[in-house]
Formats: sequence, structure tokens, C-alpha cells
Amino acid sequence: MDLKEIQNLIKFVAKSGASEVKLEMDDVKITIRTGSDSETTIVQQVPVQASAPVVQQQVPAPVPVAAPEAPAAPAASSDDSKYITIKSPIIGTFYRKPSPDKPVFVEVGTDIKEGDVLCVIEAMKLFNEIESEVTGKIVKVLVDDASPVEFDQPLFLVDPS
Repeated sequence: MDLKEIQNLIKFVAKSGASEVKLEMDDVKITIRTGSDSETTIVQQVPVQASAPVVQQQVPAPVPVAAPEAPAAPAASSDDSKYITIKSPIIGTFYRKPSPDKPVFVEVGTDIKEGDVLCVIEAMKLFNEIESEVTGKIVKVLVDDASPVEFDQPLFLVDPS
């Protein structure tokens, strides 16, 4: 079981509302407990040989945060229907700048093209550059700098014309 599968399992358990899930496979034992202030995920590797030591890691489970959704009223208006919404591909912390002393990647009114970096999202101490998949102009930034974001949460509105 790789890290991506473990992350997906943690997300699934967090959304399901289960208080505890245990999964045991040939060489991996995973216990995910939720519903308390100290959420933990324990991944334990079972040694293949009797002489090998047991490796145990504690990985903090992502705490589901009730992130404010994009307001429904603007989405219903005819003006916003022509805009493309760029959404977060991962859970993490949204940053508009590559570092605190650098300028922001994009502002409202910035012309962007496919492949331009729009922001970074920090997930598990890794900074992931989020690139544009469309060409257009930034109309609105929907998330504040250094805010937590959820998977598929709207980040930017882009006018493709």
C-alpha cells in the first residue's frame, strides 16, 4: 500500500464519519481514529523476517475543516456562467506567493495562459505548484492567502475570452 492509497483512505474515513477503521493486509496494519481532538493514523509495517524490527509511524490525519463553499448566488448569475472555475486538486494550505518576500503569482486582471503557475498548495510539507489549464484573465481570487483548502474547492474565476 503506497502513500497515495493511504491518503485516499484517510480522506474517505474523514468524510464517512466513522470513528475508527482498522485495515490489516500482509505487511501493513492501519488504524484510523476520528471524532476526538487528537486524530491519529498509525501505519505499522510487519517485519518480513523475525529478526527485523517493527517500523511504526504516526501520521497526522487531515482534520476535516468546514471550508466555506463558493456562494451559490454568484454562480447562478448569468455573468459568472461564462467564467471558468479553477479548483484545488488537493487538500492543503493555499498560498498566493512562492515565498513571503516574493510577489503574488497572479492578481485580479492578470492575463494567464495554459501552464502558468497560479498559486502553491502546501500538503504534508510539500509545496505543489498549481498551474493553469486554461488561457484567459483572472476575474476573482476566491481564497485568502494562507487559508486551508479542500479537494475540489474553487480557487479562481477565469474569463476565457
